[in-house]
Amino acid sequence: MNARLLPGAASAPGLAVLALTLNAFVWGVSWWPLRFLQAHGLHPLWATALVYAVAVMVIGARWPQAFGQVWRAPVLWVLVLAAGSTNAAFNWAVSIGDVVRVVLLFYLMPLWTVLLARLLLRERLNRWAALRMSLALAGAAIVLKAPGAGWPWPSGLADFLGIAGGFFFALNNVMLRREAHRPQEARALAMFLGGVLVAGLLAAVLSAAGAVPLPPAPRTAWVGVALALTGGFLIANLALQYGATRLRANVTAVVMLTEVVFAAASAVWLGKEVVTPHMLLGGALIVAAALLSALEPPHAA
Repeated sequence: MNARLLPGAASAPGLAVLALTLNAFVWGVSWWPLRFLQAHGLHPLWATALVYAVAVMVIGARWPQAFGQVWRAPVLWVLVLAAGSTNAAFNWAVSIGDVVRVVLLFYLMPLWTVLLARLLLRERLNRWAALRMSLALAGAAIVLKAPGAGWPWPSGLADFLGIAGGFFFALNNVMLRREAHRPQEARALAMFLGGVLVAGLLAAVLSAAGAVPLPPAPRTAWVGVALALTGGFLIANLALQYGATRLRANVTAVVMLTEVVFAAASAVWLGKEVVTPHMLLGGALIVAAALLSALEPPHAA
């Protein structure tokens, strides 16, 4: 995930909203090509590393100075780690788990953002932040609580990956706010580079341990889908940059929540998943927390 909630113009032109919706759509349905690649022997971690390697080459060809900018700014390597961990965790999770459940756990970002903003940006905890945290925690508890089970707790690898992905996405966004003075191309390269390094290193270690298969020999079927996914992620990132710089930050955040809708609809339609009432309730609380994060008035107490 390469989201950047940038403050922009006060107006909300339709084209900018459409661009952000396109970004949310690409990420909301990205689970399908990732599962296709996995079915053809390409593990999500290797797929992430491959897709982002192509994206890094495209960015490097367009902005060759970005490599030096990232190298000379050690703090951007925190962004490399955060963005890379986000993409590795999210892509792996939606490939093996319940898509709706993973996306909802990923959108616990308001909880993590409050804590990280307090730690890294010295933002104080106000009553709005406390309300967001309460809603997010309550929603997570409902989503994680299996019928007839005890305490709500992640039930498998996909749950842990979804939660971890949301945490690192929050760190990604906080770091982007903290380093907003850096050149845009340097920040973009750091995020894509993270996908290559984190996912690639983790895939290599797990492959050496025999836990993850090595990439298969190139074949037209999966190579074509991988290139299409690369193009989709690049277009989504450009759409995000276009839309987020032309809309207020709160409008951007609200539009980005349509990813939950796209993910749920595509999972039900293409993945034959079932959205249960308790998941709807928990998801409503998590989305409410995210909406409060977007709509919080300035200088709220």
